[in-house]
Amino acid sequence: MTAPPISDLNDRARDVFRVVVESYIDTGAPTGSRTIAQLSGLNLSPASIRNVMQDLEELGLIASPHASAGRLPTESGLRLFVDGMMQALEPNAEERSTIERQVSQPGPVEAALAATTAALSGLSACAGLVMVPKRELVLRQMSFVPLSSDKALAVLVSEDGTVENRVIDLPAGVNPAALVEAGNYMTAILSGLTLEQARAKIEREIGEERALLDAVSRVLIERGLAVWSEDGDRRPVLIVRGQGRLIDAADAAQLERITDLLDDLEGKQEIADLLDSASAGDSTRIFIGAENKLFSLSGSSVIARPFRGLDGRVVGVVGVIGPTRLNYARVVPMVDFTAATLARLMGRS
Repeated sequence: MTAPPISDLNDRARDVFRVVVESYIDTGAPTGSRTIAQLSGLNLSPASIRNVMQDLEELGLIASPHASAGRLPTESGLRLFVDGMMQALEPNAEERSTIERQVSQPGPVEAALAATTAALSGLSACAGLVMVPKRELVLRQMSFVPLSSDKALAVLVSEDGTVENRVIDLPAGVNPAALVEAGNYMTAILSGLTLEQARAKIEREIGEERALLDAVSRVLIERGLAVWSEDGDRRPVLIVRGQGRLIDAADAAQLERITDLLDDLEGKQEIADLLDSASAGDSTRIFIGAENKLFSLSGSSVIARPFRGLDGRVVGVVGVIGPTRLNYARVVPMVDFTAATLARLMGRS
């Protein structure tokens, strides 16, 4: 059911509806007329409040989980509240400092993204998400470390400080000198190139017999570049942190839904597609429950915002995922602030 416009509600209906929503966000429990009379200061009798609640229920904004229970906001009601009634609470100084500290830490960009996502998860009590485009590694230093007579560790250091290791099979007859020669050659000739550029140059150099290498060293270099390039297209573009917080925040009645949500998070491609859809605009996108078919079972909400680089292009999307009763007024500005902070990080990278 589509929620009515906020202008269709009179002041009394708005006040009662606000109490129902805010009580649900705070406790997760249904709210009855007597509780509203005590909490709201509306100077209305429980009977009058019940009449208002009946009207709100007929509009599809609240519902009763049991015949004798109080009322909970529906997903349509939450949408109306978020779009038309929510009063945002900007992050405080401590929360801003926590996020900025993670973004500013030295090291690879991916590590800062993961740390920032974990910080956002902790502050929001949700799972934190960030998605960035695949980043092409630019080579700075390469080496080979012997592990056994037939295996070695191929070590790649990129220009942003990322260190990656891959185990490769050694060709017959290899010796430590060949490992050193291959590493030195790769560092000297291929530094400053992407993996794709490095492979093309190696193939050209060897094909034209300009590479002053013996056969064993050539094989080592080819295998070293191949093992890095093979999984280049599979580099993770989606970072998820804090899934355990969803379980910690759940009560017994929610555990089944949270289990469904955790299963949803395992389908990273679907989550990535959802975040990608949020990158189309400039503002924060809020997906509530069944508004997205991915979360029709788990009854979850996603808050996501794109962030841009110095050239104005979208370079990623950051957000959180949690139960529909998350504190939208607090979390939406927090996601906004994190997106702005990550934009500064990506501008420096």
